[in-house]
Amino acid sequence: MTTPAPGRIEIITGPMFSGKSEELIRRLKRARIARQRVACYKPDIDLRYHRTAIASHSSHTHDASTIAPTSDRLREDLFGSGRIHETDVIGIDEVQFFDADIIPLALELVHLGKRVILAGLDTTFANEPFGPVPNLMALADEVTKLSAVCMVCGQPAIHTQRLGQSQELVVVGAAGLYEARCRTHFEPYVDEHLSEQLELPAVEIH
Repeated sequence: MTTPAPGRIEIITGPMFSGKSEELIRRLKRARIARQRVACYKPDIDLRYHRTAIASHSSHTHDASTIAPTSDRLREDLFGSGRIHETDVIGIDEVQFFDADIIPLALELVHLGKRVILAGLDTTFANEPFGPVPNLMALADEVTKLSAVCMVCGQPAIHTQRLGQSQELVVVGAAGLYEARCRTHFEPYVDEHLSEQLELPAVEIH
């Protein structure tokens, strides 16, 4: 049996509102245009805009399977059903919510010749490393770190500012709960009463 050529890991990261999901969607759509077989996943804790698709803040979407954010569940979906043999490119949005075992699973997929594209936050609202993303960045073939626009001064923003008092690590939301900030105006744990970040309506599921 011929050993497949190694695949690659691509990381798309940056703060909220930097276009991570939009870039992931763009790469997956280009892969489809190239007639590559694509499988896309999103964690079931992020249903802000759509239940069966990844969606950017600018309303671009791509069909996705919604799963519990564990490597075991992802492995089951890919290998248990034989889907892995019908897939060339695997995309995962909001990868920061997955457990640490996503790292060896990603490497295993690369050894099987798969292109693995992972999008997610690299730091938390407290400016600490977020989940497996920093380690995935260290192992990736390519890292794209995007910036957003600071909602205070308009300069490039690399931080996600949480608006409110909650200290919980995971509070899923968009405008009204978070906004992008530059280094100068990033203030962890500071309460704010108004967000000017672009707000998009959530998709209603009937």
